[in-house]
Amino acid sequence: MRYPGGNFVSGYNWRDGIGPREKRPRRMDLAWKSVETNQVGVDEFVRWCRKAGIKPMMAVNMGTGSARDSLDLMEYCNHPGGTYYSDLRKENGNPEPHGIKYWCLGNEMDGDWQIGHKTAEEYGRLAYETGKLMKLMDPECRLALCGSSNYAMSGDWEVEVLKRAWPVADYVAVHGYYGCHNGDVPAFLACNLDMEDYIKKVAGIIEYVRHGKRSDRQVYISVDEWNVWYHGDRLPHEDWSEAPHIVEDNYVFADALAFASIFMTILRNCRVVKAACLAQLVNVIAPIMTENTEEGGRIWVQPTYWPFLHLSKWGRGTVLDMRIAGDTYDAGGRTGIPCLDSLAVLSQDKKELTLFAVNRSLTDDMDIKCRLQDFGGCSITEHIVLNCDDLNAENTPDEPDRVKPRPGTGCMLDDGYLTGTLEKHSWNVIRIKLDRD
Repeated sequence: MRYPGGNFVSGYNWRDGIGPREKRPRRMDLAWKSVETNQVGVDEFVRWCRKAGIKPMMAVNMGTGSARDSLDLMEYCNHPGGTYYSDLRKENGNPEPHGIKYWCLGNEMDGDWQIGHKTAEEYGRLAYETGKLMKLMDPECRLALCGSSNYAMSGDWEVEVLKRAWPVADYVAVHGYYGCHNGDVPAFLACNLDMEDYIKKVAGIIEYVRHGKRSDRQVYISVDEWNVWYHGDRLPHEDWSEAPHIVEDNYVFADALAFASIFMTILRNCRVVKAACLAQLVNVIAPIMTENTEEGGRIWVQPTYWPFLHLSKWGRGTVLDMRIAGDTYDAGGRTGIPCLDSLAVLSQDKKELTLFAVNRSLTDDMDIKCRLQDFGGCSITEHIVLNCDDLNAENTPDEPDRVKPRPGTGCMLDDGYLTGTLEKHSWNVIRIKLDRD
């Protein structure tokens, strides 16, 4: 879980979010033209991560901030005690170090919309000097450099930044947001191919710089912002208001299919992608929504919640290298788009195989046949289907279950092969028990 960036972090002073809440200052957040109350800060964030069983990833301010600010934050979070900031952490009710391992050196610093935007040369130099100090303080920390803000901007930025900051780099950040801006749903359902190309491009740049420096260090990719995002700012808000409703997108069923494919693409590239963070989780371009009413609070999940849940739950273990043959289509300037997008994951205990699949076709069901002979005895334990006749269907607080999973039928195992039918425009999860000693 990455905090507190995006754009917000480039104008953020972490010291505003510690200590007694009633004494914390109210600040103008220039990134979103709202008032930040600082009622949640680093200590609250880390405590929440511990309760949720999530690894925290802390972003430092490389816009208006300095290397000194980043070092002081790391001292506050990770040093045991006996220094100013580590003792201040104890005074604030946190006797043990937070022990944060993963750190982002800024956010989208290549974008001129960013507070404190820098050139690649400026950022690379600052990232190197900041990272050098942070690794002197905590040699076990892992640092992510800012990559480009999107695929179209990638290339020269990564090359220059990596050349300057290679000794401290553990990851390069990749950010990707996708949407159906022109109503071309078939093209939208293949947006993950853009993410695939983006990852491969950045991975190639990493190798290019590594070989140029004759280095044996491995630098990986952190997809620390990704999501479907295009419905826009539906709710008006006043500048400098507190907690305005800014980008609370209402997702539709088609978004869930695209979302699933993006998530599968991240997992398929796990050789180079070693960290990823969905942006965001609750209310803001999120799978989970909340609402306060006079009668009390309400909570519901958006269509994108379901593939996020399924892949988070069963996409753990070993991602298998699949070979897929089948029908293709052309859309959005791409040719040969596979109608089937699929992923196979072997569980950590090697006792379960899970197949995830999107049938991208808007018109035709798809018969599948999957060879499983090398796994020995198998049995299907569950087939989950997420589908809806209306691609624009939404879940709402009054109709929270319009888009929700249901049991699938028709899949079977015979002579080492899984056969079945995937409904048109559907998300599928097929869980298979492996009969192994």
